[in-house]
Amino acid sequence: MKKEEKTNVMRVLDGKKIPYTSHTYKPDASMSGEEIAGILGEDPVKVFKTLVTQGKSGAYYVFVVPVAEELDLKKAALVSGEKSVSMIRQKELLPLTGYVHGGCSPIGMKKQFPTFIHETAAGLDRIYVSAGKVGFQICLSPSDLISAAGCRAADLVKGNE
Repeated sequence: MKKEEKTNVMRVLDGKKIPYTSHTYKPDASMSGEEIAGILGEDPVKVFKTLVTQGKSGAYYVFVVPVAEELDLKKAALVSGEKSVSMIRQKELLPLTGYVHGGCSPIGMKKQFPTFIHETAAGLDRIYVSAGKVGFQICLSPSDLISAAGCRAADLVKGNE
């Protein structure tokens, strides 16, 4: 029997005794978050992506939003107390977080940044986020993710005015 590969995210959760299930899929660079939700057999509202931004002050912030939604940068700036925030460049992601594009997780980054999760997560029984490697997802309760990543819930996506 092949032992399941553990990612850093899984080791962090194991260390905190937080229950999760892991899921793997064959990654394709052009795959959208909605396509990954389909592979997982889940509604895209339960599958979240992790986005890293930088505020006007130079500070970094992490936002976790449903894969089918778009981060509203004005709302992101408001909740982070910044005048504005912008997405970091893809090449900055690995040195800053330890994760590659498509495999970024709010759990286990090189440094803990202020992290916010879209408020809809609280109404779900379970959510999926990257397990820290392309092709790996974890499923856990939103409250456990909030605890593990130090998240604060907020309205973060476009179109909910």
